[in-house]
Amino acid sequence: MALGLGAFTAQAQTGTSTVPGASSGSAGAASTSTGAAGDPTPAIRAAVETWLQGRYKVDGVRRTPVAGLWEVQIGTDLIYVDDKAQHALVEGQLVELRTNRNLTQERIEALSAVDFKDLPLNIAIRQVIGKGTRKVAVFEDANCGHCRNLRRELLNLTDVTIYTYTVPILASDSEVKARQAWCASDKVKAWNELMLNGKVPDNKGTCDNPVAKVSELARKLRVTATPTMIFANGKRQTGGVPAPRLKQLIDENGREG
Repeated sequence: MALGLGAFTAQAQTGTSTVPGASSGSAGAASTSTGAAGDPTPAIRAAVETWLQGRYKVDGVRRTPVAGLWEVQIGTDLIYVDDKAQHALVEGQLVELRTNRNLTQERIEALSAVDFKDLPLNIAIRQVIGKGTRKVAVFEDANCGHCRNLRRELLNLTDVTIYTYTVPILASDSEVKARQAWCASDKVKAWNELMLNGKVPDNKGTCDNPVAKVSELARKLRVTATPTMIFANGKRQTGGVPAPRLKQLIDENGREG
């Protein structure tokens, strides 16, 4: 999981963990008392936040299709807790066997989805290839090797508009390079040459630029790794992907639905 929740318990490696404060005895009874009309969600929320030792807050608790099992949302991560708030399934996938639907993955995709119309495209470097009817936004760091590979594959696509957010998160000079790309007379060419050939733009990067706003956008969208792609239909993909898979993702998700 992105939050590394398994680190909170050695037992997470087996997929099952005991939530502290929810064991038997007087302390456990206090933390597993249910809310109004027998609603277990307050107890589940309290037990999980106690387990997380204040590092994260629970964003939501809701029923799953499995009797007695509740979904707990922490950012865009999910764990599952029993209705007694005593045990949790950490770093597991909930699958509907009859249809082979990965319910965990579906929920994570829904939670991480972004309305493409809400993206501030004016702070992205825009490149149109072909007619550009399909759209993708990509967060890249100038020092990201996987970003370089993805950039090469993106430029081999046809009929796509690429909005590049130059987010500096990997190295001390990532921000400088991002600013230099924005200060170049041809931003598209500068960024492509920087990513593909390692050619740093020949300027000091002191012009007015949106790099700080891009960083704030990344924090808002919880973009913590590069490359991260957001497709026109709102779906998100983190990490590099091979060319055939990238083409498939663009074909399936590149148009606003």
